[in-house]
Amino acid sequence: MNIRDIIPALVVVGVIFVIWTAAVIPMNAHLTADQAQRDGLIMTPEAPRDRQAYTGLTLVIKNPAIIAMTYTLIRPRLPSPHQVAIEMYETIFTKAPTSRRSLVYHAWVTLSATLLGFVMGTTMGVLLAVGIVYNRTMDKSVMPWAITSQTIPILALAPMIIVMLGAIGIQGLFPKSIISAYLSFFPVVVGMVKGLRSPDRMQLDLLRTYSANAHQGFWKLRLPASMPYLFASLKIGISAALVGAIVAELPTGARAGFGARMLVGDQYGQPMVTWAALFGAAITAALLVAILSWIERRTLARMGMGATA
Repeated sequence: MNIRDIIPALVVVGVIFVIWTAAVIPMNAHLTADQAQRDGLIMTPEAPRDRQAYTGLTLVIKNPAIIAMTYTLIRPRLPSPHQVAIEMYETIFTKAPTSRRSLVYHAWVTLSATLLGFVMGTTMGVLLAVGIVYNRTMDKSVMPWAITSQTIPILALAPMIIVMLGAIGIQGLFPKSIISAYLSFFPVVVGMVKGLRSPDRMQLDLLRTYSANAHQGFWKLRLPASMPYLFASLKIGISAALVGAIVAELPTGARAGFGARMLVGDQYGQPMVTWAALFGAAITAALLVAILSWIERRTLARMGMGATA
């Protein structure tokens, strides 16, 4: 990867961190002022009820001494970047990967459901795309339902699937994988259909002049032409699969996984745990997309095509 391709992404990340760091001060101002007053500092205004009439920024302007303290609050409304970084370091590098306190352990729990759901969703998406392209009945019947399926809110659907499968004794990894597959199959269907239909009429007519049948046309023209579209869809699908696994962990009170860590952070007032899980999920998604991008470049290079992304 060229360094010039990384710089724009780093600039965006830098801007986000600057905005985040600046937002910590007004977001934590009221909690910090209350804590500072309990520690013996004089606040303006003195009564906590009166301070609620001020915005966080106004309160900080009246009490500049609390600015530094907003970055070290134990239970902040918005943790600072370095607090999240410390939480991630402690839960990744100072805990055994098999410990329930390790973020690596929870990452693997979510990742295993993600990968299984991604394989299921991708397989289903490719098979449906082939059927849609080669069968007019499927094109008219399946595609509208595939589009309609994505209008159902996953937060409403996930608990129903988890509960129904649990009622028949199916628990653990598989129900979460179903949610991941549900979210990941759609971009694969759309991308693969677009890719399989990408050869133009002249290319198809050329194959017919060689007396190629539909089977040969699929393997020698349509499938190779669909590869750039398929990989673009896979990168969307793997991210959606990870989100699906996390969402599936939320309504079940799961004991492990990124979703479980987010629940623990919210229920027990530990925002750093929640934020560390959020960033852990984001980093995991970025790594999965990077792996797919690497496979894409290698595959397209071997096929004599340049990567499109």
